[in-house]
Amino acid sequence: MTRPFPSERKKQVMIVTGEASGDMHGARLVRAMLARNPALTFCGMGGDALAGAGVEILYDAAKLAVVGITEVISHLGDILAARKALIQRMQNDPPDLLILIDYPDFNLLLAAKAKKLGIPIFYYISPQVWAWRKGRTRKIGRLADRIGVILPFEQDFYAGYGVTVDFVGHPLMDGVRTTMTREDFFEQHALAADNTIIGLLPGSRSKEIRNLLPDFLAAAGRVSDRIDKNCTFLLPRASTVPLSLLRENGLAEYENQLDIRVIDENRYDLMGACTAVVAASGTVTLELAILGIPTVVTYRVSPRTYRLGRLLVRNVEFFSLVNLIGGRRIIPELLQDEVTPQAIADQLAPLLQDQQARREVLMGLQEVRERLGKPGASDRAADIALEMLAES
Repeated sequence: MTRPFPSERKKQVMIVTGEASGDMHGARLVRAMLARNPALTFCGMGGDALAGAGVEILYDAAKLAVVGITEVISHLGDILAARKALIQRMQNDPPDLLILIDYPDFNLLLAAKAKKLGIPIFYYISPQVWAWRKGRTRKIGRLADRIGVILPFEQDFYAGYGVTVDFVGHPLMDGVRTTMTREDFFEQHALAADNTIIGLLPGSRSKEIRNLLPDFLAAAGRVSDRIDKNCTFLLPRASTVPLSLLRENGLAEYENQLDIRVIDENRYDLMGACTAVVAASGTVTLELAILGIPTVVTYRVSPRTYRLGRLLVRNVEFFSLVNLIGGRRIIPELLQDEVTPQAIADQLAPLLQDQQARREVLMGLQEVRERLGKPGASDRAADIALEMLAES
């Protein structure tokens, strides 16, 4: 373990992320670093998680949480304002280390500026350059002094471009766990012990909910008609999602037809209680894999964004991280126009009724968990960051 710095030597770290998952992983990294050196100070861009870990937030990342070309254009003012605030801080009070978390288009511009200022750069949680715009791989290698990757195949990918990186394992392995048994969850929420529990996870952004929840609910109706057991559908609601948004997008129509429970807390306990889930693509699919929950993963964006994505993303057989890590189709994927109530129901039903199909998925999820590495990713990343600070 890296030794802490002497208490009189205070070091400042700037940490920058633009998305909710990066905010969460960044907060774990900050806490791991502070556990070794409580004298460190942190500033940067992030959200509630980083702020809660003690980071001085120079710009709220929630203002930049966009998906798709149209949204990027409409948020251009926020993007430029955030970049200006961070660069001004780097110029006026240079940090001893800059930690970047994913968010490549924004962070690579910031890295170029930091490089000119002589600020060491640790790119923790590398962008998914293996999926699209692979030419950025060498650029990241040139700009970053150290690179941490969290997916097992990324180390070999970078090596193919002559770039050395550290595989630290996936930080989700540190935090994804239930706090109660399935039986206790059932008792707490008055669920019948013999009911089939199905999760509906359309995402936490308004656009995702509008795009996916109506089809998820229509699929729930079809599944309920197809299987023998009574079904209960669990719909998590993030604190940023008003109940009215759910009701406007199908909940009001289906809550009198189906047993649907909207649950505001214990997200991982909710997932762990499910027999199977239909979910929007994203970090949640890896969380479900770690918990061992069979999932139908869906992805739908605007037609314009999809057409552009098809041009940029090539030679990637799957869009879900579970299948990419597994190297084969472990969980069903439905992309764009494939996302229909009937298709969701057709893919979900075997995960509930066909024991052989379910066993194969569960075995595949176990393989994915093993490939994600052992717990302790945040600690291993913290060791790298502290090594860099000691050398600065």
